[in-house]
Amino acid sequence: MNHPLTRRQILTATAGAFAAVPVLAAFQPEHTGHGAPPTVPPAAPPKPGPSVVAAPVPGASPYTPVIMPDTPTLPFEMDNGVKVFRLVAEPVQREFAPGVVVNCWGYNGQSPGPMIEAVEGDRIRLLVTNNLPDGIHTTIHWHGILLPNGMDGVGGLTQKHIRNGETFKYEFTLRQHGTYMYHPHFDEMFQMGLGLMGMFVVHPREASVRRVDRDFAILLNEWLVKPGSATPDPTEMTNFNLFTFNGRMFPGTSPLVARLGEKVRIRIGNLSMTNAHPIHLHGYSFNVTGTDGGPIRESAQWPEVTTNVPTGAARDIEFIADAEGDWAFHCHKVHHLMNGMGHNLPLNLGVKQDDLAARLAKRIPGYMAMPASMSGMMEMGRPPNTIGSVWPGPFDEIDAGGMFTVVKVRKDIATYDDPGWYQHPEGTVAEPV
Repeated sequence: MNHPLTRRQILTATAGAFAAVPVLAAFQPEHTGHGAPPTVPPAAPPKPGPSVVAAPVPGASPYTPVIMPDTPTLPFEMDNGVKVFRLVAEPVQREFAPGVVVNCWGYNGQSPGPMIEAVEGDRIRLLVTNNLPDGIHTTIHWHGILLPNGMDGVGGLTQKHIRNGETFKYEFTLRQHGTYMYHPHFDEMFQMGLGLMGMFVVHPREASVRRVDRDFAILLNEWLVKPGSATPDPTEMTNFNLFTFNGRMFPGTSPLVARLGEKVRIRIGNLSMTNAHPIHLHGYSFNVTGTDGGPIRESAQWPEVTTNVPTGAARDIEFIADAEGDWAFHCHKVHHLMNGMGHNLPLNLGVKQDDLAARLAKRIPGYMAMPASMSGMMEMGRPPNTIGSVWPGPFDEIDAGGMFTVVKVRKDIATYDDPGWYQHPEGTVAEPV
């Protein structure tokens, strides 16, 4: 008789199998594109200390600085009127959420790389160094930026490849403003699949144009990190199991914090492999005010509560934060707001299993019937370097992960720090009757 496997046995077996099988590229001879990424599960990196980000002071800057949660802004230095930025492409470790540390490629120790922020009319110089593994060439394409052809970053077409140890100079004047991105334009599937990408924000020359009180940026990505492993499979095209905002997934995502009455912009870029992501904000109707093609004139803007962000595109949304509370902000492809959903195990909705489960448990020690609901499945036993899918909330568990965070609107706040859970006025919360 062939006994059915328990869920625990399946997870344990698949975890061992996945951990033992390196990424497909590891079996290919190294050449100027593909190379084997690290496959050894890493130790957890040191956790950063708390960071206090003050709200912008009126008049202190010609623009409202953009906050990219969980991601730094790239510093620059001045050289005879030119803003000089430095990027280093290199292997990095990224903690997607507590307990999940992934081997990625990124820039300046970060995946996604640091956000580049500049102003229309700036002359900028970007010095890009290749510290990727031996034999790996790269370039950088400035996605959406209008520039001279030789600065466009397409390997072999507009420039030579950046080889190991080399530093290339890109220099041009910014001729537009809006929300853009950067990423390699050589062996994109492999390099972007391992996390080489970042956001590039250009502010208007005139400070009064498109001014907001709080400005946020989020870069979307998707990954296949097989249970028990620590390295993404960059050859995957459809079956992703981890989905991130700025390289983090809930509960590791930082909230977007705003003061009651402020005008808020959220810039959303999508450099994931294949999926468009319908991003939904609870509690508000917002206007779509820009794309990676630039700002949308006011007469052509449209209201939404969910905006679809195609792969390779960006969307700006704006709203007045006039409703206090903790408002969910997430991808509305519902499996994208969960953690580790690539399990391919059946659900038994509507099947009464109690009697069958009791009988099978007598013959198969540890047998556990598959539940009719996904909630809490990962709490039943999981491989290393994975996390659960339910988290403590102010009232009950929050059944979410992946592309999920919270927009927190409060009175009288002065920073971007997490203010904690919202304290609802008496009589304003749903309750049993």
